[in-house]
Amino acid sequence: MALLSVEEALARVLDGIAPTPAETIMIENARGRVLAEPLRALLTQSPFDASAMDGYAVQAADVATIPATLAIVGEAAAGHPFHGTVHAGQAVRIFTGAPVPTGADTVVIQEDTARSGDTVVVNEAEPKGGNIRTRGFDFREGDVLLSAGRRLGPREIALAAAMGHRPIAVRRRPRVAILSTGDELVPPGARPGPGQIVSSNHLGVGALCEAAGADVQQLGIARDTREDIVARLSNADGADILVTCGGASVGDHDLVAPALEAQGMSLAFWKIALRPGKPMMFGRLGAARVMGLPGNPVSSMVCARVFLIPLIQALLGDTAPPTAEQQARLAVPLDANGPRQHYLRAVSVSAGDGMPVVTPVRSQDSSLLSLLAEANCLLVRPPGAPAAAAGELVPVLPLDF
Repeated sequence: MALLSVEEALARVLDGIAPTPAETIMIENARGRVLAEPLRALLTQSPFDASAMDGYAVQAADVATIPATLAIVGEAAAGHPFHGTVHAGQAVRIFTGAPVPTGADTVVIQEDTARSGDTVVVNEAEPKGGNIRTRGFDFREGDVLLSAGRRLGPREIALAAAMGHRPIAVRRRPRVAILSTGDELVPPGARPGPGQIVSSNHLGVGALCEAAGADVQQLGIARDTREDIVARLSNADGADILVTCGGASVGDHDLVAPALEAQGMSLAFWKIALRPGKPMMFGRLGAARVMGLPGNPVSSMVCARVFLIPLIQALLGDTAPPTAEQQARLAVPLDANGPRQHYLRAVSVSAGDGMPVVTPVRSQDSSLLSLLAEANCLLVRPPGAPAAAAGELVPVLPLDF
């Protein structure tokens, strides 16, 4: 197969994607989840005219001319309303959040008053309606305030609770099953023998998936035999996405594609015009999408960020993912790019004008996890991009989300 562009490869990855089914959860557990349906307010907020300040509830006509001396006839606090009526010449001591008593139409703040026993002198005029949050000031019953596809963070959860919701419908988390392959791999914590290395890709990729909103199942390390690969993948029943790390190329020991094709996988592509990460495989096995990531550590993470994360977000129906491409200003000049789209590990920092400034890390060797850990974004260089001067705007993909 010829090398696909990143755009065409991503289009194939996302082709025909439908969001996962909805499930109902309690709002206490909703952080990071994506709404499956719009949320309509079940009540009105504020539910009554409420005082916005500590002071006195009065009739505006009584304080149009100052100083004005009024009789204090009661008190209203949050959760403890005054049940009488405020008449001309009267005032009710009121605290923030308390319902405004019947008959009152204004709250004068306590700093503009002087109390003496059961009377209060108002020293500053206040217009009608002053310091009152009217009923429905925030929203009214029936208002749609959170749309389907909205990811729920702390602010959205607070709003949904105030709207009267506790059970809410969200998209089921996509299920991602990850398999590492290779005779050279040992588990984290084990001491590598001659010719062996520690398996780390599966953990980095799994953490990326979890950050995007997926549930992750680790299938372990498969030896370089078709039988072991197939046996371990058979434990991934119900996975929306099967991910393999390593063995996605065409060498004698790259057995992932043949093993999956023997199980019925239809191959969509296996080479992409990008670096790092050209030998990436994608196909379908039954209802599951299959993504074969390169064994090279950085290539694996870059491919996961560019292709796997958008796939998870599409399965969630996420309408505003926090991973979208952004703009930044180059801190240093860059050479012209070659024929493959290049994702440079880079560090983006805030600048005084609000536009981030981005600097590539000191080496782009695709085996250096230490420099990937230093980076917080990928600087995107399109195929054939000309040399870029310091100060030019370039696209970046955030790594932290």
